Amino acid sequence: MINDTPEQNPDQNPDKNEDMNPDTPKTDAISDDQNASDHGEQAEQMAEQTIDLNIEDILDPVSTLQAERDELKDQMLRAVAETDNTRRRAERDVAQARKYGHTGFARDLISVVENLSRAVEALPEQRDDLDETMKNLVIGVEMISREMASVLERHGITRIMPMGEKFDHNKHQAMFEVTTNEAEPGVVVQVAQSGWMLHDRLLSPAMVGVAKAADPASGDNNAADKNQ
Repeated sequence: MINDTPEQNPDQNPDKNEDMNPDTPKTDAISDDQNASDHGEQAEQMAEQTIDLNIEDILDPVSTLQAERDELKDQMLRAVAETDNTRRRAERDVAQARKYGHTGFARDLISVVENLSRAVEALPEQRDDLDETMKNLVIGVEMISREMASVLERHGITRIMPMGEKFDHNKHQAMFEVTTNEAEPGVVVQVAQSGWMLHDRLLSPAMVGVAKAADPASGDNNAADKNQ
């Protein structure tokens, strides 16, 4: 007899196939582990980015405030320096004004003082023959001259009398030369008019005569004439 029962194909039985494929559960487990690991790394990266963003959000206002602070500090230092410079300039200007503010008045006054000095020089030395009025007048002029000199000196106005000094073009004005062997060339031997200083500034130069070396030939001729 022929057996009509069909033969079963072992590949057509899914249950049997699953039992026969032992690698199927292991592959799924590895995939799950990888997915979990990937999710974990993504979560860590997101957390780090969130921390970085939070730190930047915190640091940005601080940096801005520090920059503004530095700018304001620089402006304040500049303002303080400018104020200090202005104060120093003002103090210097005030000192200069106090010291030299009466320069114009001093220049006008010295001409009066010069005339008064000439008047004193013209007073007679012998006063016994003078009457009482003239004596008092002479004494009064001398007192005025002394008081005027004291006032001028108190205000920094001093007279330049360079007799016997070396000629200084900063303080003296040469009006003529005097040929002589009694003084070195360039030395002041005559003072036509005294000069004046206001502290360290020149009000008027002294008008002077300066020594000039004599010609040796003329000196020999003069000596020969004297011997004859």
